[in-house]
Amino acid sequence: MRRNAALIIAAVALAGLTACGSEGETTEAADKPGVATLQSAAAAPAASASKKSERPRERLDMTPEEYEALLEPYNKCMREQGFDPVDARKKAEVAAAGSEEEKKAEQANQICEPQFLPLPPWEKDPANPEARDFALDVVKCLKHAGVEFVEVSEDGISIALGGDQNDSRSITLGMDRIPDCEREVAAKS
Repeated sequence: MRRNAALIIAAVALAGLTACGSEGETTEAADKPGVATLQSAAAAPAASASKKSERPRERLDMTPEEYEALLEPYNKCMREQGFDPVDARKKAEVAAAGSEEEKKAEQANQICEPQFLPLPPWEKDPANPEARDFALDVVKCLKHAGVEFVEVSEDGISIALGGDQNDSRSITLGMDRIPDCEREVAAKS
C-alpha cells in the first residue's frame, strides 16, 4: 500500500514538473509516446542556480544614477511585495522597531534581496578571498592622504574618533578620499 502511495505521489510530482515547462515542450511531450524520465526535473534546479548568478553587482566606479538603475529590479520586487523603499526614503520614515511597516519591509526584503539586491563590488565582497587585502591597501592610501584613525574593521573600513578637534577634518577627508583610494588600489590590481 505504501509503495502504491509513493508511486502516485511521484506521478503527481512528475506531472506537476512537466506542467512547469514551456507550451512547446508540453505539446511535444504529449505527442511522443515513451517512458517518463526525471530529465525535465533536473532542469529546474539549474534554472534557479543560473538566476542567482544573474544578480547584479555594483562597481567601484558607478555613478549614483547607475546604482539607482541597478537597484530598480530590487525596488520593483519590494513594491510588488507591498513595500515601496523609494517612497519610504522620500517620506524619511523610520519605522519603529516591531511596527507593521518594519515587518512589511523585512518580509519583502527576505523575498527580494537574494534575487535582486545588487552584490557589493567584487573588491569589497566578503566572498572574495582578497577583499581584506584590498581594504588594507585602501587604508594605506588613506593614511598616506592624511586620514588619521582609519582601520579595517569587520564591516569594511572605519574612520574612528581619536579625541582631537582634527578628527572631524580627518573624517571628512577620509569620506572624500575613500572612493579615490578604492579606484587607485583597484587600478593597481
